[in-house]
Formats: sequence, structure tokens, C-alpha cells
Amino acid sequence: MDSVKDYIEFVNAPWGRIFYDLLIMQLNICQAPKLNILDFGSGLGVTADYFAEWHDVTAVEPKAEMIENSLKKHSYTQISGGIEKLPALKRNSFDIVFCHNVLEYIEDKKPIVAELMRLLKQGGTLSVVKHNRIGKVFHSAVFRSSPKKAIDLLDSHSNDKSNYLGTQYIYSNSDIIEWAGKCGGKIRDIYGMRTFWALGQDNNIKYTDEWYLNMLLLESKVAEIEDYKQAAFYNHLLIEKIK
Repeated sequence: MDSVKDYIEFVNAPWGRIFYDLLIMQLNICQAPKLNILDFGSGLGVTADYFAEWHDVTAVEPKAEMIENSLKKHSYTQISGGIEKLPALKRNSFDIVFCHNVLEYIEDKKPIVAELMRLLKQGGTLSVVKHNRIGKVFHSAVFRSSPKKAIDLLDSHSNDKSNYLGTQYIYSNSDIIEWAGKCGGKIRDIYGMRTFWALGQDNNIKYTDEWYLNMLLLESKVAEIEDYKQAAFYNHLLIEKIK
């Protein structure tokens, strides 16, 4: 993807929509009681808008073009900006904080994790979706047909500079668990995401209901199986604030 327009097309395609369907299943957030939710790095507002039907949602996004093209079927508070906007938000004010595919684009992640944990209520949940290095190796070699890039990514200290949003500073699950742990966070669940759905080359079949429903079911089943988590392109971590 080379632009926000390409990203919008990706989100609207079945291989983009399935990400959000799976994410919503894994979050398992009930419609009641009404919760206070922060979506940090809200992008096009897909997640923010979905949960805003039942909950109070605040979305923070630094890219103006993302906000201009964001979904707004339901009412939610949109803040234009990034980490600099968070100190103005009240401590212990959110039941759930989303940080989905955001930290990869920030080199110094620890202060942001600390700030997101500060905003969580005790017993609240930080939802982090992050790129998984092993999954990116598979994706580069198979989907992108780039064994050279896959070889580069085998180095645990390498980053991915090919994304139009900027350099991806890849980090491990143990990193985020450690950073959140120092702020009172305890890991509750880890899921895999996008283990299979992007590897197939026949995009036509992906527009059929049979493929979509069966692939969503398959992804939901393997999301909790350890071997498949290791190969998934994304990992989804749910971290509870215990103190």
C-alpha cells in the first residue's frame, strides 16, 4: 500500500474486513453496561465507530487524511494528534484502551505504554495488536514473493522500512508485557490474527460468502492455539490493569 487511498481500499476488501470481524470477536465487549473507551491511533475509525453505537468512545489519530476519510456512522469524540494529546486526558478514566498496529511506528514505545496504562481504570483492559516477526517472515516470503526481505526480517534487531506509513520498529510480545507490567499490567490473553487469510493468491474466491465465513471460523479457532499464534502475522494481547 502506497497511500491512504490504498489503505481505504484494503479495509473495505474482504481480506481487510475480516481483520475487524476477528478483532471484535476477540475483544468480546458487551453492549451494556456503557463503557468509556479510548482508541489511540484510530486510523479510519472502524473500531471507534463500531463500539460508539453502545459506548462512549474517544479516538486519537495524528494523520489528518485518516480523520478526513474516517467513518462516522455513530457519534464519538475525535482528537487530532498523537501522544502529546494524552496528558490532557484524566488518569484512570477509561475502561478499555485500544492500541492497534500503532506502536510499530514509534521507536520509543515505553512512555506511550506507560501513558496508556495511566489512563486505564483499575481492572481495565489494554488491547494491543502488533506485528509478529515470524508471521512477517512468512508473509514476505510467500505473499510478497520476497525471500530477500524475509531473510532480512530473520534478524531479531531488523526493522521494516517498506511501509508507506513509515519504518516499522518491530517488537516482541515479551517487550509489551514487560513495559505494561511495570505500570501495573498483567497479561490476560494472547491471540493470533491473520494466520491464513492473506496467504492465498486467488482474491476472487475471497469475495464469496463461503470463503469468508469459513476463513473467519478457521481464524477464530486457531487464534488460541499456540503453534498457530507463532505463525500469525499479528498478535493481539489483552492486558489487565491490576494495580
